[in-house]
Amino acid sequence: MITIYHNPRCSKSRGVEAEVIEYLTAPPDVATLRHLLSLLRLSPRELMRRKEAEYAELGLDDPALDDAALLAAMVAHPRLIERPIVVADNARAALGRPPEAVLALLD
Repeated sequence: MITIYHNPRCSKSRGVEAEVIEYLTAPPDVATLRHLLSLLRLSPRELMRRKEAEYAELGLDDPALDDAALLAAMVAHPRLIERPIVVADNARAALGRPPEAVLALLD
């Protein structure tokens, strides 16, 4: 089973039969984000789109912010979440940037 946390305007996550979660309208909660981060082996900051206006407006570049604050910001402002995130069998995940990063999950 493949799950994609997806923005339908994103061209990087098309062409695969999968459960699609439009994270902009149904953002993941903190527990889900923690699980995804664990599968991805990333920190919260590494999963954030740092060029989004909200990142600067919310002062998220402050290195003193802890993981809980960054996770809360991603839940409240899902545009901050890098995409697409592809999850295979709820056991492995890859960030689809570059798109080639997800090929191993699809084999």
